[in-house]
Amino acid sequence: MAIEIKVPTLGESVTEATVGQWYKKPGDAIKADEPLVELETDKVTVEVPAPTAGVLGEIIVNEGDTVEVGAILGSLNEGEGAAPPQPTPAAPSSNGSGTEMPPSPSARKALAEAGMSAAEVDGSGRRGQVLKHDVAAAQAAPVPSAAPPTAVYVPAASVPAPVQNLRVPSTEIDAAREERVRMSRLRQTIARRLKDAQNTAAMLTTFNDVDMTAVMEMRNQYKSLFEKRHGVRLGFMGFFIKACIQALREIPAVNAEIDGQDLIYKNYYHIGVAVGSEKGLVVPIVRDAETMSIAQIEGTIAEFGKRARSGQLTIEEMQGGTFTISNGGVYGSLLSTPILNAPQSGILGMHRIEQRPVVMKDGSIAARPMMYLALSYDHRVVDGKEAVTFLVRVKECLEDPQRFVLDL
Repeated sequence: MAIEIKVPTLGESVTEATVGQWYKKPGDAIKADEPLVELETDKVTVEVPAPTAGVLGEIIVNEGDTVEVGAILGSLNEGEGAAPPQPTPAAPSSNGSGTEMPPSPSARKALAEAGMSAAEVDGSGRRGQVLKHDVAAAQAAPVPSAAPPTAVYVPAASVPAPVQNLRVPSTEIDAAREERVRMSRLRQTIARRLKDAQNTAAMLTTFNDVDMTAVMEMRNQYKSLFEKRHGVRLGFMGFFIKACIQALREIPAVNAEIDGQDLIYKNYYHIGVAVGSEKGLVVPIVRDAETMSIAQIEGTIAEFGKRARSGQLTIEEMQGGTFTISNGGVYGSLLSTPILNAPQSGILGMHRIEQRPVVMKDGSIAARPMMYLALSYDHRVVDGKEAVTFLVRVKECLEDPQRFVLDL
């Protein structure tokens, strides 16, 4: 018996995805719960498992196609020895959008908003189905006018400059050595959100440095006992999250966000931790971090790292953060200006630890393990004094970890 393979629920506000990769070919034997196909959404990559053991039958949707929740991706023939069905040729669609398949739900909504009918749009989906991007393309297409337009004088300053393709075509020799790869939906979303943050926020970055001697000595002294007791390695991120929470309590504006004409001050601390993966940068959230011990924080981050690399993070685990920490130091970065994770008002950039000469209080010069800290913030919400004070508090906590114990 053939079982339909459908697009699962992808999370709140996510209605469509792009087929990234089929792991199997028609005729391949499949085990129950074995991943069949990878779907890319704006926020996360999802693997669709086999509902039962059998043989992969027809693949209906190809890699790169856009599908909506509940759409049929293919079929699975139940049973170990089932033979794949012969692919059925698609019925030819009539010209234009006279299609046998109705428009997709998102396309129907777009048609209604644009005041258009499906007959006015050329569908690019399976069997000529009209998809959302088809409606957008039809709206953008020039419409012939019945009469020539009347010339109207418009000041040159008010005319927006046309958007131009800034890429200069490569020479024939260079073009032969280039490879064009389509950006994944996740990468496109990351690019769009980062650019939106730059265009929306009055973003500024302030810097400080921190002497990591005290934290490193504590870590070296207790890391073996810590790992034995808690089953997780003692890193630096737990100390930084604790230090940031201390600073956020004193400077609540860094933990706030803008909503229209209002400022929302959040009396809880959901700390986003930027994690690199093959698909791009993802930011899972350590929720209610102020209630967690350093061991709990380190354990949560370690689990996030494993799941990020295997593409198993859920959308819910990456939503709702109030402040973000990005550690470019693990890749060797000496200094950077991190971009805000909108709608948050602050992001802390960590960097590599480097031995540098430091003038001590007694006038002597000593080599100390120093790290540059960078706080990018939304100047609409956070004043310069608040940003500098925030970094000073983080520095003080890290250089004197006893402040964690005394809650200073």
